[in-house]
Amino acid sequence: MIILVTIIHVIVCLFLIVVVLLQSGKAGDISAAFGGQGSQAAFGPRGAATTLSRATTISAVLFMLTSVTLSINAIKRGGPSSVLQGVKSAPVKTQPATPAPAPANPTQK
Repeated sequence: MIILVTIIHVIVCLFLIVVVLLQSGKAGDISAAFGGQGSQAAFGPRGAATTLSRATTISAVLFMLTSVTLSINAIKRGGPSSVLQGVKSAPVKTQPATPAPAPANPTQK
């Protein structure tokens, strides 16, 4: 069951990324600053805005539901734990500091 929820979560994540990147911004894009018409090239200014915003809303809700489901399952399995829990660290081997060599006596003239 959890594997199915995880697979759905990954698919929803990828779909949400694509849908958000396809949306045009409310203000002018960077191409509009240089005189380009790139912001209205794919779907037009308003035709796909409702479709993309609906798809974004649905995928965001699915993302939240799968996230909550996976987090509840993780808590039921034993709570948060560290991947380094139970790994013993090696003792640090230190050496005594060697004294600095004495400065050479300069010859006086």
